[in-house]
Amino acid sequence: MTQFPKDFLWGGAVAAHQLEGGWEAGGKGPSVADVLTAGAVEQQRQIHQEIDPNVYYPNHEAVDFYHRYKEDIALFKEMGLQAFRTSIYWSRIFPKGDEVEPNEGGLQFYDNLFDELIANGIEPVITLTHFEMPLHLAQEYGGFRNRKVVDYFVHFAETVFERYKDKVKYWMTFNEINNMMDYENPIFLWTNAGVTVEEGEDAEEVMYTAAHHLLLASALAVAKGKEINTDFKIGTMISHVPIYPKNCLPDNVMLADESMRLRFFFPDVQVRGYYPSYALKKFERDNISVPIQAGDEDILKAGTVDYIGFSYYMSNAVDIASEESDDDHKIHGQIPYQVENPYLEVSDWGWAVDPVGLRYTLNRLWERYQLPLFIVENGLGAYDEISEDGQIHDDYRIDYLRKHIEEMEIAINYDGVEVWGYTPWGIIDLVSFTSGQMSKRYGMIYVDRDDDGSGSFDRKKKDSFDWYKQVIASNGENLSWESRK
Repeated sequence: MTQFPKDFLWGGAVAAHQLEGGWEAGGKGPSVADVLTAGAVEQQRQIHQEIDPNVYYPNHEAVDFYHRYKEDIALFKEMGLQAFRTSIYWSRIFPKGDEVEPNEGGLQFYDNLFDELIANGIEPVITLTHFEMPLHLAQEYGGFRNRKVVDYFVHFAETVFERYKDKVKYWMTFNEINNMMDYENPIFLWTNAGVTVEEGEDAEEVMYTAAHHLLLASALAVAKGKEINTDFKIGTMISHVPIYPKNCLPDNVMLADESMRLRFFFPDVQVRGYYPSYALKKFERDNISVPIQAGDEDILKAGTVDYIGFSYYMSNAVDIASEESDDDHKIHGQIPYQVENPYLEVSDWGWAVDPVGLRYTLNRLWERYQLPLFIVENGLGAYDEISEDGQIHDDYRIDYLRKHIEEMEIAINYDGVEVWGYTPWGIIDLVSFTSGQMSKRYGMIYVDRDDDGSGSFDRKKKDSFDWYKQVIASNGENLSWESRK
């Protein structure tokens, strides 16, 4: 029998830019997400520097949560959600990002949203920004390559901390902050930091410059938040994709261990308050200049996080015998020597399905940091079809989530890992970040919206809705399901 702590938070996760729509409503300004085109499995989303009226930008309307949040929260309550993880759209609060005074229309929207959640017994779990920097900060200042943007972010953080200090307890600073380590993919530097790499620049050095400023911004925000409300729980949020050696060849074991530094660099600093020695050696070895100023070490030390929120979807494998220069071997995150794991099946989007990897991840993070963990993203992107009976029988999603919950329970009760909660990704269908598609569906609530922007926005419960409802009602004890096909 599965057993979870009595105060365990069962919920669901989304991001403002993938969910809300209303991209110009209530005084909102354009964000770095608003200039991303649609893409596909094999088609990279493009970054535009201005809105082209002849191009479809899927985040502009997303799934229209901005106008439908009461209807959706009623469904969340019916499902039994105890927590709802979303983000505050930075450019709703400061449309350009560098204003002194915030936009009251944006602040009031989140007042209304949080009040509605709380009235329905749902705890808001809030990321300060989830790839939602105001476009002006990227274009005018170069994003987080410019230290001035640190101050603008901290002003934003202080504004919302103060406004919602009695409504929100759980916060995270930057979503999947360590995605920036994949600096060869321009989407990640753009959405994480508002940064583009110019021809002739060292992309890795640009990334570490922006990374330093992000780490300062996070630390300053944590310290400011604790001044405003000592009861705040403020965490980091990282993407965690464990990397296995393909076999027990010692060189492969060491290769996997060294590759994991790309996953650990950001949380190492945010938890410990200083740069790890392996990073300092890399800066020295590769002649990477990081703009560390006097006093920065004190800032990092004073703003360490309370917990680790993380996403887990898949694992990777590496083999030193593969060709480093072969892009076919760079499956996810641009890590050299990546290979497919022959023991795992993959999703429709080529992501390895590895439930045991979640237990492995929980143990690695717990042993490394000894801080509470919060699984704030986990889920299966898949093509859903409406059956002849008019229903969506997503047994494959139920199977994926069930197996991951089982491994989470083992980590808690057998391994002794402290886990605060579980908010599977895309509790309602939304625009995919990586591809800009609607057809890459994660939700337990179906949204009638297609890749080309057509559709009614009508909501429909999938089979996974009722299954997750029983999971929550039983506090994780009842994971069974009989197929309704």
